[in-house]
This record gives sequence, C-alpha cells and structure tokens, in this order.
Amino acid sequence: MAREVYAVFVAGGSGTRMGGSTPKQFLELGGIPILQRSVENFLRAEPAAHVIVVLPESGVEVWRNLCIKYAVSFPQTIVHGGLTRFHSVRNALSKVPDGAIVSIHDGVRPLATPDLVHGMLVRMRDAKGPKALIPVVPVVDTLRSTEPGACPPDRSRLVAVQTPQMFLSEAIKQAYRLPYDTSFTDDASVAERAGYSIETIPGERFNIKITTPDDLRLARLLVE
Repeated sequence: MAREVYAVFVAGGSGTRMGGSTPKQFLELGGIPILQRSVENFLRAEPAAHVIVVLPESGVEVWRNLCIKYAVSFPQTIVHGGLTRFHSVRNALSKVPDGAIVSIHDGVRPLATPDLVHGMLVRMRDAKGPKALIPVVPVVDTLRSTEPGACPPDRSRLVAVQTPQMFLSEAIKQAYRLPYDTSFTDDASVAERAGYSIETIPGERFNIKITTPDDLRLARLLVE
C-alpha cells in the first residue's frame, strides 16, 4: 500500500524582522495570505495530503478568521507552536502516524512549485528511495570568513538548503526524540544527528523564505 502524505507547515514565528503588527504568514501575497498560498501550492501536487499547520497560540484565531475570509477549503489540523522551531515540529509530528511520508515546509515559502513537490514525492515513493530528501541550490555569492586570516570557504562545495524537506515518518519521528540542540537549524540536521543519511534534489532559485520586507517585495513581483 502506498504511503500517505502528511504535510506540515511551520508558521509558529512572530515575524519580528518583517516589522508591523501582522505576523508574516498572514500577510497577503497575490490576493491571499502567504500561508494559504504555501499550502495550496503543495496541494496542487498532492491533493490528498493531510495538512498540519503549526501556529503560535496567539495566531490560531487569526488564522481561522482568515480561512473564512479567503474561503480556505482544505481540511487541516492546527497544532500550537513550541519554544523553538524544533519544538514546533515535534508537536506536529505527534499527529503523524508511522508508515507515512512527511513533508516539513516553512509556512512562509509560498513559491515552492508543484513540480518541486511532485518530483520529491516520486523519489520518496520509490522502493529504493531515501529516508530523507531535501532540496538545495548552489551558492552563487562569494563567501568570506569574518575570522581574520581564515581561508575563504570553497563555494563549489556548498549549497543553500530549502524546504520542503521530506522523510519517512518513522525515521523523522525517531530523530525528534533527541534532546534539543542549538545546532538543529532544520529538520535534516536533526535526522542526520540521529544517523540517517540525507539525499538532495535540485531546489528552485525563487523558492525563497519570506523573512524581511525586501523578501516580500520580491515575492510580490514574482507573483504579480
């Protein structure tokens, strides 16, 4: 039997770097909230996915009202965020069964295309596929260490990591039983600490995470 897909959208932050009083996941992009666009792009590739949205407790009622205002039609499970992203994801994974594929995506990456999602799911569903798969893009900027005298990093050996990141659910749930560590910068770093190898797939140049006002302006240009 094919594994079901559980799609976790992490939107537990307050968006302080964006400025203003509205958390960034609720800002409008192309006529709908950023979080809604993130979910709906995923569902275009996998309409049967079980959607889990992680929100700060203070944002749950706001999101419910936005779902009514913008006619959100997809079923979803809402989970409260934790102290850190690690704790937020761990809360969401408590809603995911073993034997599934779980995708963990930043709720403020609304430009990941259905083609990227579909290609990743094809890899994950292969009988010989990976237990962990992440999209990456080449680093194009020149990099320099701030430590005096240090050699510049070798750009050809570096990539920038994106989401969604996909895992066999039993593997990532086991990984998230580890105690929290500040070195856990994404879900792949947690899985790797637990001993799982991470496979990569080419990401997308404009699969940006909206963090600052400049990011939002770029996303609006790309959408409009």
